Amino acid sequence: MDALDQIFKAYDIRGRVDTGELTEEVARSVGVGFAGIIDESTVAVGRDCRTSSPRLAAAFIDGLLAAGKDVLDVGEVSTDVIYFVAGARGTAGAMITASHNPPSYNGIKLCRSGAVPVGEESGLADVKAIVRAGAPTLGTSSGSVAAEDVRVAYADHLFSIVDPSAIQPLTVALDGGNGMAGAVLPQILDRLPLTTLDLYLEPDGTFPNHPANPIDPSNLVEVQALVIDGGADLGVAFDGDADRAFFIDDRGVPLSGSTTTALIARWFLGRHPGASIVHNLITSKAVPEAISAAGGTPVRTRVGHSFIKAVMAETDAVFGGEHSGHYYFRDNFRADSGLLAMLVLLQVLGEDGRPLNELRRDVEPYAQSGEINLDVVDKEAAMERVVVNFPDAKIDRLDGVTIDLGDRWCNLRPSNTEPVLRLNVEAADRVGVDALVAEVRGVVGVGA
Repeated sequence: MDALDQIFKAYDIRGRVDTGELTEEVARSVGVGFAGIIDESTVAVGRDCRTSSPRLAAAFIDGLLAAGKDVLDVGEVSTDVIYFVAGARGTAGAMITASHNPPSYNGIKLCRSGAVPVGEESGLADVKAIVRAGAPTLGTSSGSVAAEDVRVAYADHLFSIVDPSAIQPLTVALDGGNGMAGAVLPQILDRLPLTTLDLYLEPDGTFPNHPANPIDPSNLVEVQALVIDGGADLGVAFDGDADRAFFIDDRGVPLSGSTTTALIARWFLGRHPGASIVHNLITSKAVPEAISAAGGTPVRTRVGHSFIKAVMAETDAVFGGEHSGHYYFRDNFRADSGLLAMLVLLQVLGEDGRPLNELRRDVEPYAQSGEINLDVVDKEAAMERVVVNFPDAKIDRLDGVTIDLGDRWCNLRPSNTEPVLRLNVEAADRVGVDALVAEVRGVVGVGA
């Protein structure tokens, strides 16, 4: 694997800046390459608060300008702001961010107009080929740069989807993780009757308090304590670029991505009867069951935002959710937004009236393992051993392999970048989950 293969991922570009994986020269070449694959005349460019982001953004913009593209520089924002600009104004979009990765990393997320994602199969491989061939140096910049603060416009957009008058005066504990949520939240919170208990809302690209990676339970401990100590109705933790959000109930217990997906899906179905709702195949069986019970049509997809967004477009789905805390909204150009997911959940709470610890019980009939990484050298061979071990199971190969035993199921997916299988298990109770996890581990050859 060469240096470019290391940083060009399935959905974005990401690598270490301290070891020279992602340099300003590479960022400039990516700007030239991206300009070469798009028809849009203008690219909206945002960046996160990492110390390397200003210089990488400047280099990327230089590449765009040299290739003749105009640039709308929106400054330090959350990634969903870029999706909004690309959707509302018909620009292409680029976000300089490494999301939840440590401070030594950075990256570039790309989209076309309409917030259509650019991934490996939809243009990113072409950008890599241009960079690999040596992006042309090009001469004097022929594009122009305009700077604009679009955060108020983004807040206006969010409140065209969620009614602020329907949100009750709740107490909410917020953990920004020193990421980009804190750059956008003030324009949103100013319009809501909330009491907030704030943790780490100041953007700081060194992430001095804890990693901005709320999928790791250890990074939720402080906001869980704040919910309990402050008597909050809801806790919210954002990842580094705020396109994901994780939620904590009023007793300090985190919600899974499946629970949040089911709750938000029911809310949308109350407004769009019979609509389609997309969920990836890792979410709990409770998700399609809740969608069907609410009169909707569940649509199952592979894991990953490019698949989710494409299927949402095909089915005109009003909402889509993933186990990983990504939530997608038709009226948000099918883009994911942790901030919008928070607003919808606040409206759900206000309209239902029950505390979240009670409300969640409607959609949590099963126990789940969460995602478990299994270190495996030959991933395909390991998956086939598991299939053979369950000869009477229903086998599905939509994404990795899903083994359905009726009262319990598991999915094994190979990582694109590591010698790892990702295991997810669901059963009627914790005993069943633990037993199936142990059996799969044994077959794969990985101990507890």
